Amino acid sequence: MTFDEAYSGKVFIMSRKDYDAADVVIYGMPMDYTVSFRPGSRFGPNRIREASIGLEEYSPYMDKHLEEVNYVDVGDMLFPFGNAGKSLDIIEKYIDKLLADGKFPLGLGGEHLVTWPVIKAMHKKYPDMALIHIDAHADLREQYEGEVLSHSTPVRKACDLIGPENVYSFGIRSGMREEFEFAKQSGMTMEKFNVAEPLKKHLPKLAGRHVYVTIDIDVLDPAFAPGTGTAEAGGITSKELLEAIMQIAKADLKVIGADLVEVAPAYDPTEQTSIAASKFIREILLGWTT
Repeated sequence: MTFDEAYSGKVFIMSRKDYDAADVVIYGMPMDYTVSFRPGSRFGPNRIREASIGLEEYSPYMDKHLEEVNYVDVGDMLFPFGNAGKSLDIIEKYIDKLLADGKFPLGLGGEHLVTWPVIKAMHKKYPDMALIHIDAHADLREQYEGEVLSHSTPVRKACDLIGPENVYSFGIRSGMREEFEFAKQSGMTMEKFNVAEPLKKHLPKLAGRHVYVTIDIDVLDPAFAPGTGTAEAGGITSKELLEAIMQIAKADLKVIGADLVEVAPAYDPTEQTSIAASKFIREILLGWTT
């Protein structure tokens, strides 16, 4: 079940080797074909893996050690370069396989459009699912410059599939006027600018439910994460995102999978974006999968 060991050559820290025995599967989705500003997020998954080598295996936030989680990093998916539609099909079929095998999918992006086929696969198994979306951008467009497959559309597609009342967006500070109007009128939940405090307010509404969580690294202010394709000033701190991850870990939810997307290493020579992303993945492994 390993995709591309020759290309990847790296795995997330303390990854096991036995797919069959693993409870959690980390996989990379190196696609950035529909981005509207700066490409390069296809290199994100491997940089997150490389940055993880600098992490401690123990989390003082969760008071847990990575040895307590049985996970395997299968590497990056192989996509037909430039073919977004076929690449999305590959993702959906692979998530179907992970869910059939009883695995917790933990994806590394890649642009945010890669979340859409994961949601489609999740919805087939969990038709009652809700979505927690943490991002700077609304991602509620129906199309971008005539293209319906765009990194600005996945949350709108999710609303159409699972119902807007089951979509909860946090940290939003950018989008077209029409996107914000749709959020108001559709019945979805959109909390602007902040994440941790409004998340605390809404988590009780999701008690007992199956929830998928998608995090776009650009929810962080560029001061904390400059290495992303569509940086947006006025974001949250790394500390606030860690707090949000811990809140989800402590809530009465059934987290069924997650992804972290839009790390674009070329724009961050300090590697602080990849370093932060790898830490978030550690906390997700320890907080949401055990």
